[in-house]
Amino acid sequence: MSVETCVSPHLGMAQRDHTRLDWHKPDQVLERARPVAWTCGCRATVYELLQGGGQGFIRRTLQLDGGHRVEESHCWSIATTRATWMALLSGHAR
Repeated sequence: MSVETCVSPHLGMAQRDHTRLDWHKPDQVLERARPVAWTCGCRATVYELLQGGGQGFIRRTLQLDGGHRVEESHCWSIATTRATWMALLSGHAR
């Protein structure tokens, strides 16, 4: 799939002074969270913005040859999660 045919966003280049996010194994804190935004699946790493119960988090899925590995950020308020999502898309967080 070429970038021209993708309908979901791709991450910008990581900025030199980007914020490092802490990633951990999924812990089902927000069992009823639903994805509201995601990056394109044409890349090896896909990110999803999930929200539920007034909170949100970001899920990172690494698509590997032998399967995939899923990691999640901490839970934040929806406003903080959306700000972090925008920082991730623009290269100011990873």
